[in-house]
Amino acid sequence: MTDDQIQAYAEAHSEAEPPLLHQLWRETHLQLLMPRMATGHWQGRLLSMLTHLIRPRKVLEIGTFTGYATLCLAEGMAPDGHLHTIEINPERASRIRRYVAAAGLAERVTLHLGDAADSLAGLVGETWDLVFIDADKISNARYFELVINQVRPGGLVIVDNVLWGGKALPTYPLKANDHDTRAVRAFNEQVQRDPRVVPLLLPVRDGLLLLRRIV
Repeated sequence: MTDDQIQAYAEAHSEAEPPLLHQLWRETHLQLLMPRMATGHWQGRLLSMLTHLIRPRKVLEIGTFTGYATLCLAEGMAPDGHLHTIEINPERASRIRRYVAAAGLAERVTLHLGDAADSLAGLVGETWDLVFIDADKISNARYFELVINQVRPGGLVIVDNVLWGGKALPTYPLKANDHDTRAVRAFNEQVQRDPRVVPLLLPVRDGLLLLRRIV
C-alpha cells in the first residue's frame, strides 16, 4: 500500500471537506504558484478538530497564504473568539478577505499585511490560546520566541512543515547552502529542549509540531 493510498483512505474516513474550502482549494491550484502551500482537506480537518477541542478565544496565524488554514482554525473558536492572521504578500489580500467574508467571519478575522515581526509588535498586548506558524521556515525560531511568552499556560503552538520533505531527518545529506533545512533542524532541536513547552511531532503531510505551553 502506498502513502497516497493511505492518505486517500484517511481522507475518505474523515469529515468531508466543506464546500467553501473545496472551492478555495481548487481556486488556489488553478490560479497560484506553489499551491501545495495550502493546508488541504485532511490537515485542515485536523486543525478544525484541535480548535473545536480547545475552543480558543484568541488565535494567531503567522502565514496566511490563501486563507485555507485560517478558515479551518476559525471553525472551532469560542463564540466571542477572534483570529489574527499575518500575510506578507499584499497581492493575496483580496482573495483572503473574499473567502473570510464568504465564511461569515469578516468581523472575527483580522488580516495583517506585511512583515510578521512588524505585525507582532502591534499585538504585544494579546494573550493567545492558539498560535499556528506556517510562514518562512528559516524564521520559525524567531517567530516562536516572539509569541511564546504571550501564549497562555495550557495554550497550543502549532508549527507546520517541520519534516521539510524529509530533509529534517539527520540521515538526509545536507547541502552547504541549504539554509532552510538547517533552520528547520535547529528549531526542532531547540523546542525539544525548551522547558516552556511539551512537544509532539505528528507525521502529517510535511510534519506538524504541537507545542503545549506549560510555564
